[in-house]
Amino acid sequence: MHLLQPHLHTRRAFLRRAGHLAFTGAALPTALNLAAMGEAAAFNATDYKALVCVFLYGGNDYANTVVPYDNANYDLYSTIRQGGVGRTAGGIALGQAAMTPTLLTPSTALAGGAQYALNPTMTGLAALFNAGKTAVQLNVGPLVVPLTKAQYSGSDRTTYPLPPKLFSHNDQQSIWQSSSPEGSTIGWGGNLGDLALTSNANSLFTCISVTGNAVFLSGDTALSYQMSTSGAVKINSVASNVYNSTTVKSAMSQLVQQARSHVLENEYNRITTRAIGAEGSVSGALAGYPTTSAPFNAFPTGNSLADQLKMVARLIAARSSLGAARQVFFVSIGGFDLHDNLIAQQGPLLGKVSDAMTAFYNATVALGVDSKVTAFTTSDFGRTLASNGDGSDHGWGSHHLVVGGAVKGAAFYGTPPPVSVGSTSAPQDQWHVGQGRLLPSTSVDQYAATLGQWFGVNTAAGSNEMAGILPNLRHFGVAAGRPDYPTDLGFMA
Repeated sequence: MHLLQPHLHTRRAFLRRAGHLAFTGAALPTALNLAAMGEAAAFNATDYKALVCVFLYGGNDYANTVVPYDNANYDLYSTIRQGGVGRTAGGIALGQAAMTPTLLTPSTALAGGAQYALNPTMTGLAALFNAGKTAVQLNVGPLVVPLTKAQYSGSDRTTYPLPPKLFSHNDQQSIWQSSSPEGSTIGWGGNLGDLALTSNANSLFTCISVTGNAVFLSGDTALSYQMSTSGAVKINSVASNVYNSTTVKSAMSQLVQQARSHVLENEYNRITTRAIGAEGSVSGALAGYPTTSAPFNAFPTGNSLADQLKMVARLIAARSSLGAARQVFFVSIGGFDLHDNLIAQQGPLLGKVSDAMTAFYNATVALGVDSKVTAFTTSDFGRTLASNGDGSDHGWGSHHLVVGGAVKGAAFYGTPPPVSVGSTSAPQDQWHVGQGRLLPSTSVDQYAATLGQWFGVNTAAGSNEMAGILPNLRHFGVAAGRPDYPTDLGFMA
């Protein structure tokens, strides 16, 4: 299926684990030693950088997020989405005038006078775009190989394989995060963390989720450290008195941390001891950056995504105490599976995304790390441009946002898809596979590779680092004979 390259994953994982051993020099042959040193030298973090994945669970509707605004394309959009007379709202179409405050003004105008605006609730991110701090990647989604509409519709799945289980929520969430369907145990964020482990004094704080478990942060070696918006998760029987008794608390603490002769019991206690130590480290580091102090007190309230990003900002502020030079974070917000009530529900959700990501960017500016931190959106899939009556159905490609001081903002990247439901074989419908579902013109691997290269992944000839992280990338770019699908999309400085 072209989805995995076990030989790359195994080699990289083995060398990395070998590099973690204190006695590498004494225990391994010289040749393997040199290989381990070469692998480490390829990713040498001398400064701080962080990637923050913002996942929109449910499959965000692309057409009401980055919306055609110029008259010609807006009229097509409005007709398909059953808009009102005089370019007013109707059906599942937004009114044109309502989007004037969120009109995106790129530094270089799009061809043919095309214009886009963000959803009217996304004023913060629209302002960041126009200030050059946000970019829009158009029509990105999972691809195994570059595809045309004819190849998608054809029967040759050997030459032109499709991502498995298209339009399935769980599987496409996993494909976005790991290049494999539901059940995958390794994500590309975690593989980035694998490379960064030796750059961090405490490797446990390399990959951090503030939203629960996600395959995105699971590496060959890197672990996903999970936190809540309130801080590190405590073991109550160790952190607090049990039955109001300090004696019971002390006994419980000893029981769950003492060395045992039984292998499994001892491993359980070893991990528990590590968790207790990590909680103490995180709590101590965060104590110097309380939520009541600037810039953390500027985040909006009543916004779960803002609460998560506030915690990420505090962790970044405490990076020196945590011994972190490279970090990958994962946050999320749900509710985007809007087969119904699209207009009523998507706008408020996108408003929360915009407010949270804008506050987070402003916090990185205040912390002096805005050029060192990049946040980017992802989702299960886009949705159909065609209305199902009161919402839209599962799609494929979608538009996504990249935010940060190192982003080449005020620009659109990728191919602007024509506003169409793809009902004909005309050239303008080449990116539509029915009902306005977008056949991605940019792959997730290209999107991730652009972020990974900025993060520090070695892209020099002969290096397997990027190929091991993104298994489908070998089908894209100049080396694959597809310069029209570049491995660096250009949105990072």
